[in-house]
Amino acid sequence: MANLQPVCVVNGVGPGNGAAFARRFAAAGYRVALIARSAGFCDSLAAEIGDAAHAYQCDIGDPDAVSDTFGRIREALGPVDVLLHNAGAGIWGDFESLELSAFEQSWRVNTLGLVAAARAVAPDMRRAGHGSIVVTGATASRRGAAKTAAFASAKGAQRNLTESLAKQLWPDGIHVSTIMIDGVVDLPRTRERLPDKPDTFFLDPNAIAETAYWLTQQPRSAWSFEVEARPFAENW
Repeated sequence: MANLQPVCVVNGVGPGNGAAFARRFAAAGYRVALIARSAGFCDSLAAEIGDAAHAYQCDIGDPDAVSDTFGRIREALGPVDVLLHNAGAGIWGDFESLELSAFEQSWRVNTLGLVAAARAVAPDMRRAGHGSIVVTGATASRRGAAKTAAFASAKGAQRNLTESLAKQLWPDGIHVSTIMIDGVVDLPRTRERLPDKPDTFFLDPNAIAETAYWLTQQPRSAWSFEVEARPFAENW
């Protein structure tokens, strides 16, 4: 199939950042492949966006499923120009009570899934001489707070992995970068959990999506690797 429009894949599509990424890149003229573990929201979002969007059900923590899904995306849409790795298992709990299977799942989604997805798209990007991989990170990657044994350790590994990918792929023209999310993303469930917080407390997913899009448009002479995103009113 001829690649008449650029192709963007969003790993981990939900009602926050994933949906905002999909809408932003579709608005910019990309064909977007939406990947989620369950079909419901992903299917409805694809229907909302229209012909430019295609939904795929896949467990990002399963490398075989990732390879198969990206193969189907390539066959249907063409080589991938932008990969947005937004999938992340936000599993909380202290190390003594946490189910070890949950701990493993956090690492599988945040790190193993990223490796599998990057391996699926890098060859075509390398042949084209360009491409972008943007990873949704978290400041938990820099510190291990109590009850973040799974999340912080997986995100820390993900950040180091992303830097390794960047150092290997930048010379091939593939821009690898990460957005460090420092704050609470504005979602119905976070609003419900924090009903007394003002609008200025929350990170707008659409604003984060604008940052992701900006990263993919940067000139090569001044690429960014790590960009922090936090609400302007936060005391940091």
